[in-house]
Amino acid sequence: MNILVCISQVPDTATKIAVGADGKSINPAGVKFILNPYDEFAIEEGLRLKEAHGGTVTTVTVGPDTAKEVLRTALAMGSDTAIIVKDEARSDSWVVASSLADVATSLQPDVIIFGRQSIDHDSFVVPSMVAEMLGWPNVSMTSKLTITGTDVAAERDIEGGREVVTASLPCVISAQKGLNDPRYPKLPDIMKAKSKPIEERSPAAATARVETTTMTLPDRKRLNKMFGDTDTDLSEVVRLLHEEAKII
Repeated sequence: MNILVCISQVPDTATKIAVGADGKSINPAGVKFILNPYDEFAIEEGLRLKEAHGGTVTTVTVGPDTAKEVLRTALAMGSDTAIIVKDEARSDSWVVASSLADVATSLQPDVIIFGRQSIDHDSFVVPSMVAEMLGWPNVSMTSKLTITGTDVAAERDIEGGREVVTASLPCVISAQKGLNDPRYPKLPDIMKAKSKPIEERSPAAATARVETTTMTLPDRKRLNKMFGDTDTDLSEVVRLLHEEAKII
């Protein structure tokens, strides 16, 4: 089985974020970048499919040169090969999906696995975009996956329960937390991964469709207004949310 796992590099959730001088992006100075947490489940599922069915696992990311670090994490976990699509511009989801679809077209994998979403942009659209570009079925939010021959059965988390869907290979899967328990790479494997080759490719010839115009940090000011549980208090809360906060 030819398995392609798509991962991304994201800022650590515990790191302090500052807006860059352009007012449109984060200032990378002092920011710790990590493997997107949901992508750990994707890598692990790819490795388990390889162990069950044989084949190879290729891991790919789109991003700047620093994104090679997350590929080395995947190699340490057990990925056979790694590819970086060098994109210093940090393009929008459309360009990223186009680049990943180009890689998939050249490799012809049986299955492509993503994490359910990246925790930086939270756009939640790249797996579906890649599936549409390839004309493949897509199963998102997968919490249990079974592949028999070319038949795919997946459980998905939905509001209040789960549903079981079926598809056929080739297809695109996005992994939800709970799909598996990702393995921790051993120290010898981490050391070996540092010297393994990473193939470099150019991004797709696609034009970005979304532009970030401004980026600001959340307003942390608090009005410190306190209310009780009477009907009058509740009505006042609703009025303030509507007229002052303007969020309802």
